[in-house]
Amino acid sequence: MSFRESFVRWWKNDYPSTCASVGGQAVMEGVMMKGPACQAVTVRKPDGKMALATRPNREIGKKHKWMKLPVVRGVVNFGVTLYDGVKTLTDSADMAGLDTEEPTRFEKKLAQIFRTDPEKVVMAVAVVLAVLMALALFVGIPYVCMWLLKKVMGDPLLTICYGLIRIALFIAYVYLTSRLKEIKRVFMYHGAEHKSIFCYEHGDELTVENARKYTRFHPRCGTSFLVIVMIISLIVAVLLNVILPKSITDNFLLGFLVKLLMVLPVAGISYEILKALGRAKDTAIVKILKWPGLMTQHLTTQEPDDSMLEVALVSLKAALGMDKPLPEEYYAEETPAEASEEVPEAASEEAPDENPEEATQETAGEAGQESTEA
Repeated sequence: MSFRESFVRWWKNDYPSTCASVGGQAVMEGVMMKGPACQAVTVRKPDGKMALATRPNREIGKKHKWMKLPVVRGVVNFGVTLYDGVKTLTDSADMAGLDTEEPTRFEKKLAQIFRTDPEKVVMAVAVVLAVLMALALFVGIPYVCMWLLKKVMGDPLLTICYGLIRIALFIAYVYLTSRLKEIKRVFMYHGAEHKSIFCYEHGDELTVENARKYTRFHPRCGTSFLVIVMIISLIVAVLLNVILPKSITDNFLLGFLVKLLMVLPVAGISYEILKALGRAKDTAIVKILKWPGLMTQHLTTQEPDDSMLEVALVSLKAALGMDKPLPEEYYAEETPAEASEEVPEAASEEAPDENPEEATQETAGEAGQESTEA
């Protein structure tokens, strides 16, 4: 393949593959999978039954072609994933029968002002708070520490310390959260998600026995993405400290503003690197580049049990548009007409963007019972 062909393929993100691209997310007592057909969420309810709900994929790039440009598509994907991730976590808690918070008076007031659903306001507030907390923890605190260290060290060592403090805070945060009982179960479902995707990518039949044998560490994991973000941020910070004039780098507020402005470009660049590493052959250099992210997954994934693998595989089958993704006993008492309506049509790529939150009903729990994603 010529350089021109390689460049065009990268620019259009048009890569042939033996199987459809699939991604996922661990949720409360379950797993979300996103495939070419739809997004599917499966959870294990307190009674042991599984609940499945699907909804069309969000296809923003179809309306706005510029959002598919390199680096830009990474920023867009990061924003969409963040919003959808919060919504999916909330929906999974509802499906699993867990207690969820009601909208506050402030959120209800905002919903009235903007004439929208209070649930959407709750999602927006949750995303904003998550972003502000992340910026404070991984940008603000390291920057203040770097500024305090200015009196005892100079550049570029000072900038390197800034990057190392960010990485240390990230690892400490993940480690501490992994000690929580609820989060540990989410991380077990995270491992189930990875094992199921590996099983699919290796062409095996999607069974618990086949998925069990695969590793829980996947190179395209969001954990690897965050590690790449940390590393790229460190490199960019060193370069900016050389390029920018001292009048900016020596000013506390201007320096902090530059750090904030670089968050989105760094996310876009990191996305392109993550996708490239996922497609690359496992040469010695590629293995070295993947190593930090895979090692960090020792913290963000845990070995799942078979019931968790079963949940992840149901979501994967539904996301791929397979007929009857749930075990056979869930369909035992259904009529043929009801069974034919279980999985949404694979033509969800043409699904309208106007109401992406609207979910498709799927069988949940007892045979013939249906559950709708909130």
